[in-house]
Order: sequence, then C-alpha cells, then structure tokens
Amino acid sequence: MNPDRFLRTFDVLDALADAPDGLRLTEISQAVGAPVSSTHNLLQTMLAAEIIAATDDLHYTVGPRAVRIGIKIMNSLEVRTLGRRHLERLAKTLGNDVYLAVRVGDRIVYVDRFRGTQAVSVNIRIGDSLALHATAAGKLYAAYEDDLRARVLARPQRRLTSTTITEPELLEAEFDRIRQRGLSVSREEGYPGIFGIAVPVRDAAGTMAAAIHVSALSAGLDTAREDELIEQSQRTAADIQDDLGVPDLAELDSPGTAAPAGATATKPAARVTRR
Repeated sequence: MNPDRFLRTFDVLDALADAPDGLRLTEISQAVGAPVSSTHNLLQTMLAAEIIAATDDLHYTVGPRAVRIGIKIMNSLEVRTLGRRHLERLAKTLGNDVYLAVRVGDRIVYVDRFRGTQAVSVNIRIGDSLALHATAAGKLYAAYEDDLRARVLARPQRRLTSTTITEPELLEAEFDRIRQRGLSVSREEGYPGIFGIAVPVRDAAGTMAAAIHVSALSAGLDTAREDELIEQSQRTAADIQDDLGVPDLAELDSPGTAAPAGATATKPAARVTRR
C-alpha cells in the first residue's frame, strides 16, 4: 500500500471518531485533504475490511473491526497500568525478569518488562513478536486463541533450539496440556539456557487480557524453584484480576462449574501440576 494511502486510513478514522452521526464522502474528502475519487476508493477498501461502516443514506461511521481493536488496545493498556506494581513486586520477590505480554492483531508482544536481580543473557525487546510455538507466552496464547492455534498448526515451524517442538501433532498435544493446566512452560524451546513460564490474566468478560511471563536461567533450576515461580506468578495474576474487577475465581472453580478459557488460580495459588 502507498504510504500516503496507509496514513490516510488513520486520518479517516480520526475524522469519523469525532463524528458520532457519521460523515458523507465529500466531508471525509475535505477532512483528509484528498480528492473525492481517491477518498471513495479508500473508503471502499476500509468498508470491505469492516474498519468503517456505512448507513443506508451513505454516512460513514467507525466500523466494528476498528471498535474491537480499540477495545482490545484499551483493555491491554488498563492491564498494563493496573498490573505494574504487582509485576514490579513479582520481579523483586523472585529476582527474575518479568514480562507482560498481550495480543496485537495476530502477534503476541511484550508491552512491559521488569528486571530481576539475576542476570539473563537474552534481551527481548518490547514490541518484538514472540514465537507462538516456542515461547511460554506465545504458546499460552496459541493454546487459548483458536485462530492462533490453527495458524501455528497449519504452517511449518522453525526449530529455534534442540528442544523446540515443531511437529503439528506434538504442538497440538502441548496446547491441550497448557489449557488443561492453565499455564505454559518453555524449557529452552525458544532460547538456549532459558526457562520460561507464562500464566494468563483474565478480564471481567472472561477472556485473556494479558499473560505474565517469567524468565529464568535453566542452570541450577530445580523442581521446588519451578513450583515457586509458577505459584508466585499465579498469585500475581490473581492480584491483577482483583484490580480489574474480575469476579472471585473460587466460584468458577467450584465443582460442576467450568472456568472460562484462560482462568488462573485464585489466592491461595492452586496446587502446581507438573508437565
């Protein structure tokens, strides 16, 4: 897409966001400073993608897809804001690097990082895409988000380390195991020498709003320490959910009641089941 045309889509959305009743083609053309013909072509493309919508009398408004994306962005920002003090405390308590990951379109990215006292040799930049088949946070999202799961299983996956899971049948079993446990573990699958765990953070609607990811050096990591990392991460997720106003998960976890996808343990943390 032409860079000017790409940027103009945001100009259109910006204009429509300030017009609750919508705008006509000529009004949008004037607002974005583009000819009517090219504006019309752009609007047709945006209509097809549901970024905008059109009324019967040809007033254009913000579309359902743009609204959904906006809601997701606001939810992720809310989680980031409310979660900071809890994640900072988790990094201080464990001494390990702690990340907050969210979904942006078809990508899973880190939006915040909190350094621990134990140096880890891998430096993952904020905003970089995470491997859906190899990182703890990536696998967690692929396990719970059906469209991401389908995309991973439909494509050949690159072997990043000697322990990376690449076979579709093994990946599918891994995703099923993650959903059953409610957490994801990466044992040097994304980066040599790095152990990672990820647990979901739910919003009030029961969907996964974010993932808490803790990275640690595999060397010297024993079963007791792994369990501590998992339990502390689950407690932190429950604390953030409290701040988000998520109902007490104890009721959801009661006999005969199925917890929503992405549910994390309530406080105190659930007993850890090992892979």
